[in-house]
Amino acid sequence: MISLRSLVSGDEAVLATVVFNSLMARIATSAGFPALYLGGGTLGYVKTVLEANLNLTEMTQLGIEIRAAVDAPLILDAACGWGDPMHIHRTITTAQAAGFAAIEIEDQIIPKRAHHHIGIEHMVPLELMADKLREAVAARKDPEMLIVGRTNAIRASSMDDALRRAEAYKKTGVDLLMLAPRTIEDFETLAARLEPPFMFNLPPGGLKRLDLTLADVAGLGCRILIDPARPLLAAYRAWKACYEATITDTNWDDMTSEEMEAIQTDMFADIGMSAMIDVEKATVEK
Repeated sequence: MISLRSLVSGDEAVLATVVFNSLMARIATSAGFPALYLGGGTLGYVKTVLEANLNLTEMTQLGIEIRAAVDAPLILDAACGWGDPMHIHRTITTAQAAGFAAIEIEDQIIPKRAHHHIGIEHMVPLELMADKLREAVAARKDPEMLIVGRTNAIRASSMDDALRRAEAYKKTGVDLLMLAPRTIEDFETLAARLEPPFMFNLPPGGLKRLDLTLADVAGLGCRILIDPARPLLAAYRAWKACYEATITDTNWDDMTSEEMEAIQTDMFADIGMSAMIDVEKATVEK
């Protein structure tokens, strides 16, 4: 397996997609994604809570399950790192033990608030966040693991504040900076004023909405582009349509038995059913 550090060392942007279980990870890697993202926002929604309600133990446990299923590098959305500078040490060592290829830490207050999801950010002072990132770098023992310093200041305060924070975070030794550009002008300003590499979220509606391509954002210093939401939204739409149809009609008119069998066969291939059957054939089912 190529390390994430190696993938981001070139001139191209790695496209990573959000996953929240092992089957999704298998499907994503089969589709060709070179890296995966365990997003707190997405997982919070799946658990019908929010990222603010998640803890280090459940995130790393899920990370272990995903990494047991696939070899692709997995990025951990660690929200605010689950604590102050002292607590960050356990966050980093636990994430390393779980085998994450990168960890993203942002400058929100702890405990994180639900208002983050409606555009109201509560940010810690720049100095405190810089201390947290310095301790994250100091706690790292695996040289391959990437540490990402994130600021939401473009949305929370101003571009000037975002630049000031990003410059300070870079000095702590983090490997990538993560900001939230909303316009082409934002992307260009960040590229002109800050030292790459960057990690960005895919804007709502995709890059096409901004008349950008993956190559364009790579040229602006992006080395990891995260799709944090589309798989969940697509799944939610499909789940909701399925349940609403099934409660009033048990005839499966939208899916023939042949189609159902084909889907199940495809799913079994992603799960690796045949390999498990072969083990039993060679042992307990002789």
